Amino acid sequence: MNGSLLVKLEKECAREQYKGWDPYDGLNSKVFKALPFVGRSAVARLVWIQLFKRNPINLRRLMMVPKQRNAKGIGLFLQGYCSLWRAVDADPSKTQLFGSKQQLETKIKELADWLVANVSSGFSGAAWGYNFPWQCRREFLFPAYEPTVVATYFCANALLDAFEITGREIYKTTALSSAEFVKKDLRRTPYGGGVIISYSKMPGNDTIYNASLLGSALLARCFSYTSEPDSLELARQSVDACCAAQADDGSWTYGVKSVTGWIDSFHTGYNLMGLARYMRYTGDTRLSNVIEKGLKYYIDNFFLGDGAPKYYHDRQYPIDIHCVGQLFVTLSELDRLEDNRDLADKVLDWAVRSMWCDKGYFYYQLKKGLSSKISYMRWSNAFMFASLAVLAEHDVHDTEI
Repeated sequence: MNGSLLVKLEKECAREQYKGWDPYDGLNSKVFKALPFVGRSAVARLVWIQLFKRNPINLRRLMMVPKQRNAKGIGLFLQGYCSLWRAVDADPSKTQLFGSKQQLETKIKELADWLVANVSSGFSGAAWGYNFPWQCRREFLFPAYEPTVVATYFCANALLDAFEITGREIYKTTALSSAEFVKKDLRRTPYGGGVIISYSKMPGNDTIYNASLLGSALLARCFSYTSEPDSLELARQSVDACCAAQADDGSWTYGVKSVTGWIDSFHTGYNLMGLARYMRYTGDTRLSNVIEKGLKYYIDNFFLGDGAPKYYHDRQYPIDIHCVGQLFVTLSELDRLEDNRDLADKVLDWAVRSMWCDKGYFYYQLKKGLSSKISYMRWSNAFMFASLAVLAEHDVHDTEI
């Protein structure tokens, strides 16, 4: 991959010290916090979040929403720098683009140290959440820094990557303790001969397939270090449940409940990524057919001939930058990047033409009407940095950018 685009993105994010805004950070507004009684209403909180999330005009400076680091975002940046370190290690000529291994290792240590220092307290093992509160429909208010299995997956995996590069034991011990968070703090819902692991310790969001499969992937990687049988068993039960939920055509809905009955691109990619990682670390080859069917459905239903991605299986908009980035990661995890080089090239070329700002960041979403071209650090930039770093590591995309 020609790295000029990746270098521009990295420089812009590093200049901001990896701090930024998020689509869901509206409740961090100092203006909202100062409004009497309004913050007590679930409806008011939902409306306020959506006002920021859906508005193509960025209200955050006006409403005093601070730029902050987000743990999942830092995990993604750390993952990306680890990919670049491996790229330079394999091909020293890439030092000219991405810096030396020593320079990259300095960045890896800085971000890994931050993750270790910013674990959410009060849980059975290391876990991470978001730097803002958010309202889950009208059911409950998610506090800031309340950990989720998704954020924890990205942070713990990045720390294990950092350990394997630097040898710092604190990264390994912190990451491996996250298995205790999954095993002891998260609920299990029986389904399909197995169990679905809950998204968080908070009530609700208990039957989301991608969250459970990322939990399986994390447990499986921890098992590869510790050989703890309860980690393997819970990971297997979660995989069994989620595989039972796969439709005959290879698709998954987002979750079990009817309110989560949609089928979308990047969460399908998460499912495949979780299954691939579980299989890699456990050697459980039963999943091969499930993965093959899922991958075929993913490629056939979520990408158009010109490289434009679709959000849903049956409609294109809103086109989310996650739909772009997750393709590269999913193909990498399944060892199918080279087999699908043409698709990866088309999708990235389309994204550069359609969702890249020359100031050094990717847009959040494109819509039929007014699109949201706000720079979001976690959702857009960290995610695409990690994804493009995967391409750099594997030398897949070589178009001049």
